[in-house]
Amino acid sequence: MPPDLHFAPVAARVGQLNNRYVHHGATAVLERALGDADTGRVALVSAFGAESVVLLHMVSVIDRSTPVLFIDTEMLFPETLSYQAELAQKLGLTDIRTIHASRTTLAHADPDGRLHQTDPDACCDLRKTQPLHHALAPFDAWITGRKRFQGGQRANLAFFEAEQEARIKINPLAHWQPDDVHEYMINNRLPRHPLVARGFPSIGCAPCTSPVSAGEDPRAGRWRNTEKQECGIHFVDGKMVRVPLKHAS
Repeated sequence: MPPDLHFAPVAARVGQLNNRYVHHGATAVLERALGDADTGRVALVSAFGAESVVLLHMVSVIDRSTPVLFIDTEMLFPETLSYQAELAQKLGLTDIRTIHASRTTLAHADPDGRLHQTDPDACCDLRKTQPLHHALAPFDAWITGRKRFQGGQRANLAFFEAEQEARIKINPLAHWQPDDVHEYMINNRLPRHPLVARGFPSIGCAPCTSPVSAGEDPRAGRWRNTEKQECGIHFVDGKMVRVPLKHAS
């Protein structure tokens, strides 16, 4: 019998997926999403940050050959690069794809490496958003670690979202609380990012990330003393985020 060549539009598949897995837990959603025909080709996008190990571990248990897209902005902390290598080996992930802006693009748009000082939105777009956009082109869906408790645009997050007709965004941890994240790490004896113990609960590029004091919001150290709050790799209302979101986190 010839294969079914019909593939419903993204919005229709998102609705079907959310109805199908509405009562499932995070692990079950991820496992089924990786094998469901309606999601198509799936990749995990990971910054190997403070909480990234949760989804990386889940994927390693379900299917360690799942493509993992790691954005190297070439401005990351050395600890992040070491942590990435450690987790790749420990979890046995076999298809980690490091992506970054091309040499030509960087030479043209940020020749002295100081764009982050004058226009951090443009720097994120250059070093994160554009490379990720190109890397996601072959995929029908991507996995994120976004959660409802992060507030703002994420307050009503569903397991599956539509990025217009480009692809599906999968959010297995949508309903998790901070304690769920911490308990998963403890119960599975997962290594923490070394900077967490040094006061970095949210970790981005080294020039734009600072330690957070007790009582501060966990993301207070990201782009401190600026209006910027998002790096721009997510989409809101079908559009790529490239400007500060006052209520996003």
